[in-house]
Amino acid sequence: MASTKFRTAITTCTVATAAFFGGKYYERHNLPHRVNLSYYPALPVFGTVEAASLIPSETTVAKPNSSRISQIMKYGFPSLDSVISYNDFVISYDKRNRVAHWVFEHLTEESVRKNDEVDRSKCNFVEDKSIHPYFRSYNSDYKRSGYDRGHLAAAGNHKTCQKHVEETFYLSNMAPQVGKGFNRDSWNRLEKYVRKLTRTYPNVYCCTGPLYLPQREHNGKMYVRYEVIGASHVAVPTHFYKIVVGETKDGNLEMESYVMPNTAIDDNVPLTSFQVAPDVVERAAGLLFFDNVAKNRIHKINGKKT
Repeated sequence: MASTKFRTAITTCTVATAAFFGGKYYERHNLPHRVNLSYYPALPVFGTVEAASLIPSETTVAKPNSSRISQIMKYGFPSLDSVISYNDFVISYDKRNRVAHWVFEHLTEESVRKNDEVDRSKCNFVEDKSIHPYFRSYNSDYKRSGYDRGHLAAAGNHKTCQKHVEETFYLSNMAPQVGKGFNRDSWNRLEKYVRKLTRTYPNVYCCTGPLYLPQREHNGKMYVRYEVIGASHVAVPTHFYKIVVGETKDGNLEMESYVMPNTAIDDNVPLTSFQVAPDVVERAAGLLFFDNVAKNRIHKINGKKT
């Protein structure tokens, strides 16, 4: 019996050894040593960082003031996907598209007032190192793309101190925007208008983000098509939205909502032409805005009494 068990063990060991070396021979002579990702042009190619590995922080980031974040998000989060809090605004980052889902701001007359100690010219566009390298956008993505690095949280909304305006230049707060006729013109007009609302309301809450809207094509079917730029495949939104709520002195709320196409727009077109019902934006974006607000507190939507 012992002799039989010994012979069985020897046979098993021999088969296992042969299988191991046979497998190594096949691997060496029949399999490529390294998969060449250039054969797959649809895949963005990055460095050799392993997704499961810990990425050491390359910068020391001061923790935002929790009471300030609570103030900004007073009326609720539109979603809770990859939320990042900065000192004066909050974003939800879309890791697949390399553009934020939404950016939330709280503006006052003081925060948008001219401040000689704040110098925008000293700010630089920088990658957001709090985001895993796989999912960041980079300045190289925008280079020669034909698009501006368009702010979602506008730099002009954060003039309380230099640090606040500098944080708006993180690329996580950017989206590819058409420059002439949009980012530098009509979109800028909308940003300035929102700042002017602080003269009417003590508190202004603003949520901004991208949309990727469908379009009917010649075959009668609807398609969502958008460009991507750079090695990171940063998505170019077809449209942008901005939801604004002004809080009156007696605590009532008045809401305005806008959707603008990411294209050159004639400056003579009034901003009111881009007003839409808030639920139109919510359905398109898959988000719920100001969800903590009782409906009877919103007295006006797009200038009309509710």
